[in-house]
Amino acid sequence: MSAVVTALIADDEPVARAGLRHLLRGLPWLHCVGEAADGPAALAEIRRLKPELVFLDIQMPGLTGTEVLRRLAESGTPPLVIFTTAHAEHAITAFELGALDYLLKPFGAERLNATLERVRAALGEPVPPALERLAELLGRGPLTRLFVRSGAAIVPVAVSEVSHFEALGDYVAVHTGGAQHLLHLALARLEERLEAERWVRIHRGCIVNLDAVARFRRLANGQLSAELKDGRALLVSRSRSQVMRGLAG
Repeated sequence: MSAVVTALIADDEPVARAGLRHLLRGLPWLHCVGEAADGPAALAEIRRLKPELVFLDIQMPGLTGTEVLRRLAESGTPPLVIFTTAHAEHAITAFELGALDYLLKPFGAERLNATLERVRAALGEPVPPALERLAELLGRGPLTRLFVRSGAAIVPVAVSEVSHFEALGDYVAVHTGGAQHLLHLALARLEERLEAERWVRIHRGCIVNLDAVARFRRLANGQLSAELKDGRALLVSRSRSQVMRGLAG
């Protein structure tokens, strides 16, 4: 790790920026080189100042924090990012996008220090490999793990253990075992990161894990029913039923 790590704070709330500045004050190995109060300014300042570390709020005017990170990844190697958010659902999504860590507001010195230890560990290695790993996480490869909220905790769930994903408004319900978890994520975006040979969309609002399906049963009206190994049955839309019957010959 270099003698001093440069950092930038991006948050649309002045109180939040001031609070984080205060918590970071006195760290001899970290120097805050700039701030931004909205998404476009964050993108511009990161490109101009090239900080090694960015504390990036998810909900900002102009561009969200995740949109800022995607644009940075598209144009080159992004800095290490710690997302900050007041909503656990957004924190889960941010973590999936490849952030080094996330801070759920309000956070104190103890939680921040734990995060900064991860920063020091990451930057203690040669910088290019550390950043390459982050770029891989931001890539388009299949998801193997999700992070979901369970009470006050964030827990990992293997994608292979999920029976199906169901759209619920602005959320996606993750069905695994007898449990259901919510992700603040669009179903279409999630589908882009799933293995096509394992996952199939059975109607507009549902994607099912073929490994969790015992059989597809034909109903009297010609539609199919996906009967899961856990006993649940999911109706396949008419259009998808036609496609799947065609695949079956």
